[in-house]
Amino acid sequence: MLLVTCPPVSLSQAWAATATVKDGGMLQLGNVTYRLDGIDAPAFDQLCIDEHADSWTCGIEARDQLVKLIGGRQVRCDDLGPDPTFKKRRLGVCKIEGDTTSLSQLLVRQGFALNIDASATGRFKTDEARARDDRQGLWKGCFAAPQEFRRGLKDGTLLGAACRADRDRQIREALFPEDFVMPSGCNIKGKFAVRARVTGNFGIYHLQACRSYPGLTNPDRWFCSEEDAQAGGFRRAYNCRPPAKSK
Repeated sequence: MLLVTCPPVSLSQAWAATATVKDGGMLQLGNVTYRLDGIDAPAFDQLCIDEHADSWTCGIEARDQLVKLIGGRQVRCDDLGPDPTFKKRRLGVCKIEGDTTSLSQLLVRQGFALNIDASATGRFKTDEARARDDRQGLWKGCFAAPQEFRRGLKDGTLLGAACRADRDRQIREALFPEDFVMPSGCNIKGKFAVRARVTGNFGIYHLQACRSYPGLTNPDRWFCSEEDAQAGGFRRAYNCRPPAKSK
């Protein structure tokens, strides 16, 4: 997580003293976490390949691009209500002070987020098409749609200028590696599991306090917090020690 410092203002006005950028499509104002409306940005642990077929940490880069866009300025989020994908978070239209363009649209223009507005007009369809044609951001290489990556759909449609049918297997192995390197500071292991569907989840996450943690050598996902894991559709492993009770 990176912190973007802003002058203190009233939270009731939807301005925050400090905006915490959590990933390429999510930020926190005060104690409220907002998912940017209308877009889908790479998960923090997502990998892509570039125009030279080299793997790169596009999820981290998307996070860094959002930090650069904010650039230490005040941010305001119009609250649209609970995030349908995770009720503990809010859906927001967030803008930088003095800018009429939303952060969602700016990220799509830079090629670091996809338009997911399902309306007939699609607010950011034109921006996405321009970014794709100009090979901006993710579009310069080859990548899985963020929502497909989060669900572990390794056989889904690949996007980007560098996707080659004759190298499909090699590209997918690079996007979904068996030896998935842990992003700095994000040591919670996630594993897709059919049995997790009983509780409406995609997989199971393992904390360092779980007996299963050392033996899980090939995680499918990495998470920075339990909330991130739960928002990603994962439940805690049953063999974890319960959290310590506060005295």
